[in-house]
Amino acid sequence: MAPLSLSGHCRRPHRCCRRRCLLKGCGQWFLPTHPQCRYCSPACREAARCWRRWQSQQKYRRSGNGRDHRRQQSRRYRQRSRHRPPPVSTPSAAGGNAAAAAGNHDSVREGKRPAPKSEKARLCPCDRPGCYVLYPVGAACSQRRFCCVLCRQALRCVLQREARWRQRRRRGLRPAGRRRRARVRGP
Repeated sequence: MAPLSLSGHCRRPHRCCRRRCLLKGCGQWFLPTHPQCRYCSPACREAARCWRRWQSQQKYRRSGNGRDHRRQQSRRYRQRSRHRPPPVSTPSAAGGNAAAAAGNHDSVREGKRPAPKSEKARLCPCDRPGCYVLYPVGAACSQRRFCCVLCRQALRCVLQREARWRQRRRRGLRPAGRRRRARVRGP
């Protein structure tokens, strides 16, 4: 017979089913040690922690403060590079590279940016742990959070499972005999 808890309800021993690791790229089946375990190993938990740090950095860089700090950092770098002596070119490199010999230094510049992207298409990180994909979002009010359907389904399954567990736990912790009954009113 199952042991009785303090509230008078019968408690069954804890039993978890096998599940997949939530970290993108792992996907191994494992037996959890706790009902809310999401990752199969300490290495996957550490990788998820690194991903959360990366994702928070991405969000900060899109904010106003993050853009200001990045502009200041770029300004300081440009000031340092002005005072740095130019790189010494060897005779074999100068003779082999016609663009550098002609005075066109575009090929040796540091930090050259690619062609500017459209202002409307900004890149957002996926919300699945371990997914470093940046996907384009058209409107600023877009509610898209995942790069693909598989990432969305994987996180949805985990969140639904945890919500069911919390609901069962809340239901099990209520004291016996305290349920409200609907009053029936006569005609």
